Parts: sequence; C-alpha cells; structure tokens
Amino acid sequence: MSQSPKIELHLHLEGAASPSFVRGLAAEKKADISGIFDAQGHYKYADFNAFLNVYEVATSVINTPQDYARLTTAVLEECAAHGVIYAETFLSPDFCGGGDVGAWREYVAAMQEAALALRDTIELRAIVTCIRHFGPEKARAPALCAAETVGDFVTGFGIAGDEKTLEPRDYAWAFDCAREAGLRLTAHAGEWRGPESVRACLDDLHVERIGHGVRAIEDPALVERLAEDGIVLEVCPGSNVALGVYPNWRSHPIETLRARGVPVTVSTDDPPFFHTTMSHEFDRLADTFGWDDTVVREVNLTAARAAFCDETTRQALIKRLESQ
Repeated sequence: MSQSPKIELHLHLEGAASPSFVRGLAAEKKADISGIFDAQGHYKYADFNAFLNVYEVATSVINTPQDYARLTTAVLEECAAHGVIYAETFLSPDFCGGGDVGAWREYVAAMQEAALALRDTIELRAIVTCIRHFGPEKARAPALCAAETVGDFVTGFGIAGDEKTLEPRDYAWAFDCAREAGLRLTAHAGEWRGPESVRACLDDLHVERIGHGVRAIEDPALVERLAEDGIVLEVCPGSNVALGVYPNWRSHPIETLRARGVPVTVSTDDPPFFHTTMSHEFDRLADTFGWDDTVVREVNLTAARAAFCDETTRQALIKRLESQ
C-alpha cells in the first residue's frame, strides 16, 4: 500500500530520524554515541525506559536549526515514499532551543522552510509538546513557545514522554495557555496506563484527540464515550507491539475499537525505532484484520477530518483521498 495516499497524525520528528542520519550527524560533530546502536546498526533498547534514554541520546546530536531542517527534509522524503500526503509531527522546544522563545523561533523557521520546499508532495504541521517526565514546571516554557509561534505551521499542542509520571491535571496550566492561544490539543494517554489516563486527559486537559489511547478498550463505558463524542485516537499498532503493550498484531484492539464506532487513525510513532513505515502498518492491518481499500480510505479520511490544519488544506486532502 506504499502509493495509496495516507495521513499521519502521530509522528515524533526526532523519533523518525534514521540511525544512519543520526550516525552521520554524530560523526560530523565528533560525538561518540555508538552505544545506542546494535551490531546491525539499529537502535538498541530493552524496554520503554531504555527507549526513552536512547531517544534522548540520539536527539542530543540534533541540536541546531540547520540540523532540524535537514531532519525535516529527510523525514518528509521518507514519509512521501510511503504515500503520506500530510503529516503532523511532535516537536519539543526543550530540544529546540531549551525552551527559549527566541531560539525556538529560529528552529521553527528552519523546519518550516524545509517543509515548504516539499509542499507539492507532502504537507507538514507541527504539534508542540511538553515532556511529561520533565515535570509540570518545565511544561510552561513549551506552552509559551507554542503560543508565541501559533500559525500556519505550528497548529497544535500536546504532551509526550513517560505516561507513568504524575497526572494529566498537573499539566493543566500549559494546556490552558495553549488553548487560549488558539492551538488544537492532543495528549499521549492509554498506552502505559489504563483507561483512567484517557479519561483524565479528556476531563482535565480537554483535548480533542488522544495519542495511542488503545487501552480504552478495557473500559466499555469509555469506549462508548469516545465513539459518541467523536474523540479521535492516534493509534500506532507497530509501536505498541514493538514495545510490548500488546504481544502481537492479532491481540491489538484497533479493529475492535473501530468496529465499536471509535474514530481511529494509523501512525508510526517513531518508525526506525520500531522497524516500521506507514506502508508496513497498513499491510499488517490488511493481513491481520482484513482491512481492504475501503477501510483504509475511511481511516485516512478520519485522519484528514481530525487534522490540525486550516479548512482549505483539509478539503484538498479529503478530495484527494475520496478520488482514489
């Protein structure tokens, strides 16, 4: 399914950096990060905490606006090779200028310029994220950075990182700040914690989308609420299986959620870490659950309707999807 048009809503930009890209940057900067790779040259980690550590080491060599521009180009070209026509990527000012608004503006300008150069092939929007395990106080700077740069490129705000840290309500100030600035809201939840984490993000942060959210399946009342309220889940099946949230594709609840009326989308999360692509995700869903072209189109239309973009862009995406 590499050439069928696709919409990806849950993609971490640094997490989409290939090992070869990161090794190349490290070599340019004479940084020794060889410990994060295995003998085959892939990222090496044993569990989720180790994954976060490897992620942060890899990110440490991507540290200038030009680095991020190069990364944006590389990631978008890889996405487009698998039929992605629109993507939203998570970005953290903690990694792009240390939370300083002036520095963040430089990073945003570099990434937006790189994205615009590929606009005829693929559209990109940015969702600014605070990092949950950095704590609520450090979440304020990313929210202010997002509020100061909201526009055609920066359109959303969310929270990523270790879901087991604190509670969603502890980050309410950051989300209130982002909402008041006109940003659309999403939050990672329901991956490493159960359905209560999804409910808390809805009740305390008032988000319109949930990143992952798959463990909502454990609470029938919550599943019904998601379906009735049209809360879109940014589902990343390959990531969930690779990290052991579910033991295999057959046990993943995406099809059950979809069958119960929950709006689901498909994304890759951190694709090189999980040896996946958007083509691979949909191929496995077809093999496992029998998803045909009609289901694939409807899931991508759901993503287009839920995208944090302007209405002109949305209608162009919908028209392209419906024409297939």
